[in-house]
Amino acid sequence: MKLDSSIAAVVTGGASGLGEATARALAAKGVRVAIFDMNAERGEAVAKEISGVFCLVNVTDDASVEAGFAKARAAHGQERVLVNCAGIATAMKTLGRDRETGAVKLHPMEAFERTIAINLTGTFRCILHAAAGMVLADPLDADGARGAIVCTASVAAEDGQVGQAAYSASKGGVLAMTLPVARDLMGDGIRVNTILPGIFETPMMKGLPEKAQASLAQQVPFPRRLGRPAEYAALALFMIEHDYMNGEDVRLDGAIRMGPR
Repeated sequence: MKLDSSIAAVVTGGASGLGEATARALAAKGVRVAIFDMNAERGEAVAKEISGVFCLVNVTDDASVEAGFAKARAAHGQERVLVNCAGIATAMKTLGRDRETGAVKLHPMEAFERTIAINLTGTFRCILHAAAGMVLADPLDADGARGAIVCTASVAAEDGQVGQAAYSASKGGVLAMTLPVARDLMGDGIRVNTILPGIFETPMMKGLPEKAQASLAQQVPFPRRLGRPAEYAALALFMIEHDYMNGEDVRLDGAIRMGPR
């Protein structure tokens, strides 16, 4: 797919982190970008800077997602690109112990279900709405290409750590559905790929003390540093632009393999 001003894109979680970097990288190519996010202040600011449009969207709500796509299409026309970056991180052990009483504490089901709802179900919901519009659009080339979708899993999908049961389950689901969704949409000319980021410089990571960030960076074999959002964006654009890239998942992690803790 040639990325230029003729292409419209939707980036979920586009107000910060990996999503923001991707939105900016797409806009730098001339793509008309719509940002889906819950952070209206930041989302509006980023959208203004890239001459895009901001849509206040909760990916766990059908009506909100539908309204977001309607607003994006009214501004830019049918999107040919969807990049799913909206997500949350949850850190809770399956079982814990009360320090004073020794009583067993269960992982709150509400936290588990919310993580799945945003990271996995929210991703699938946005795929559904984007694909439903893409299939009705004219092909972009002689191969019949109509669109490209990039999803965000995590290295935790393959080597989740202590306290990552909910997070790993949600990201593992994104990983697992990549190939079947790509196969479901192959007849409609829509490609689907997934990135599994390692430890990246995101707002969540920057909230940690500098010593903690440095310690995490030292765990990366090479290069011995945290990943940069622009590096994620570069891979996302490669997946979109490379027409033979389909049904694939790629770790972007500096060769790290996460230990139990």
